[in-house]
Amino acid sequence: MTSPAAAHPLLGPDGRLLFVTRAARMFSYGFLSVVLVLYLAGLGFSEGRIGLLLTLTLVGDTLISLWITLHADRVGRKPMLVLGAALMLLAGIPFALSGDFTVLVLAATFGVISPSGNEVGPFLAIEQAALSQVLPEDRRTGVFAWYNLTGSFATALGALAGGWLAQVLQGAGLAPVASYRVLVFAYAAVGLLLVALFAKLSGAVEAPPAAATAGRWGLHASKGVVLKLSALFSLDAFAGGFVIQSLVAYWFHQRFGVAPGTLGSIFFVANVLAGLSSLYAVKLAARIGLIRTMVVTHIPSNVLLILVPLMPNLSLAVAMLLLRFSISQMDVPTRQAYTMAVVAPDERSAAAGVTGIARTTGAALSPVLAGPLLAVPALAGLPFLLAGGLKILYDLLLYRSFRNSERTR
Repeated sequence: MTSPAAAHPLLGPDGRLLFVTRAARMFSYGFLSVVLVLYLAGLGFSEGRIGLLLTLTLVGDTLISLWITLHADRVGRKPMLVLGAALMLLAGIPFALSGDFTVLVLAATFGVISPSGNEVGPFLAIEQAALSQVLPEDRRTGVFAWYNLTGSFATALGALAGGWLAQVLQGAGLAPVASYRVLVFAYAAVGLLLVALFAKLSGAVEAPPAAATAGRWGLHASKGVVLKLSALFSLDAFAGGFVIQSLVAYWFHQRFGVAPGTLGSIFFVANVLAGLSSLYAVKLAARIGLIRTMVVTHIPSNVLLILVPLMPNLSLAVAMLLLRFSISQMDVPTRQAYTMAVVAPDERSAAAGVTGIARTTGAALSPVLAGPLLAVPALAGLPFLLAGGLKILYDLLLYRSFRNSERTR
């Protein structure tokens, strides 16, 4: 497995900077995801309206990311990353300053904001393409594992910091909504920081001259396989949209009365475990292949997800959630490495972008369905069951479709 020390000389200054931007971005996603639904509920929005807003947020991220990633290799990866960071700032400021639903919908649609604690916007696709360009194929899965570990640890720290900062501010006399608003302002500030960091990237991150004429979607020879992967990834993400981190945090708050600080601690541990699980994937993929690693680790993870709402008390529900996170990310670096391996170098930004957009599109559809379910105590656990069942279906379809085209690196 590639270690940080081994990866360091491979990455170069630009690669190291991309690890820094990944960490800063995921830290902000982590602290926002713990309090976002609590903030919106504190503003007086119903669960149905919150679900709709989250869906529109992800739809907007999808459309913006689609345009940016499909043009990144031709217009320039660096300017597109800067634009994405500026859109974080554009979303964060209105969310912090306004309680008007229409204003928030516009900010969410045209800006970049993460309700899930996971990647949104164009960043991941472009950064993956830039990293793949400077890495030999046999090191790619290992570096992607550390890249994902960096993101997971940053998300964990963000969740911990966000939850406890909100609770400390409330303990000091600040109203809950005001305490959450502080974190929304901080999210906007991270967007400004990322603008400055991305501006430091060199021309080495840009795509090489295309070896073939790219099609309308930035793809040519690999179009068929990318579209097939995209359809499957969209199903997986649709399932995951029922249990995005902000909705799970809200479920724990409503079901067990969990305070923001404790929520932050739960998701700190969860995201640390998720990050470590991405490292386990490297050795396993070398033994059994990328596709098999994705499937054999993902199915048990989703069985554990189904068990979360069936637990009779907080301790057991948290235990199931943490066990799930301990293996939940083993499919991520393998999925990324597989996608980068089956396309040509000049298709990588587009391939990562199209598959990423498919995931965001799938995830965008389900929060609007999950919100009303959370409003009914008897149905509040149903999003976990739907997510787990659909994800298992995805695993079986993925294995059936790609088991004969295995890549082991």
